[in-house]
Amino acid sequence: MAKPVKPIPEGYHTLTPYLVVRDAARAIDFYRRAFGATEKERMPSPDGKIMHAELRIGDSIFMLSDEFPGARCQSPQALGGTSGGLFIYVEDVDATFARALQAGALVERPVADMFWGDRYGTLIDPFGHLWSLATHKQDLTAEQIRKAGEAAMAEMAQRTHAAG
Repeated sequence: MAKPVKPIPEGYHTLTPYLVVRDAARAIDFYRRAFGATEKERMPSPDGKIMHAELRIGDSIFMLSDEFPGARCQSPQALGGTSGGLFIYVEDVDATFARALQAGALVERPVADMFWGDRYGTLIDPFGHLWSLATHKQDLTAEQIRKAGEAAMAEMAQRTHAAG
């Protein structure tokens, strides 16, 4: 008797990010060095570009491909920016952030302790995608986060006012 097929394949989550990059082979190497990604699958096209690849970071899979002329999906370089980003929880945000910078990423926002309980920073990979990295440090209630957020916004407004 045939085993029933699962609607969500084993090892995948309901939501799986898919990135379009320029030079997918180089991107796969970057994600391996920066975030410890492992390659699950790679399907090259006849011209040598990557039509589809799957990588795993921690317990999550993401997919990527090269951009192709005429396709609706384009890389951030083709668009002049990105409309979204990826968020990764890691064991040690400082070490992972440093490794990503060494692999070629650029700092968007340095790692710092945040009012919502995470140690958090953002970077831009060499292909234009925005990555947020965090290590959860403190469990807070919604009320604690609200109050800490208000204090953080007030402090930011004071700094802006003093600089202006």
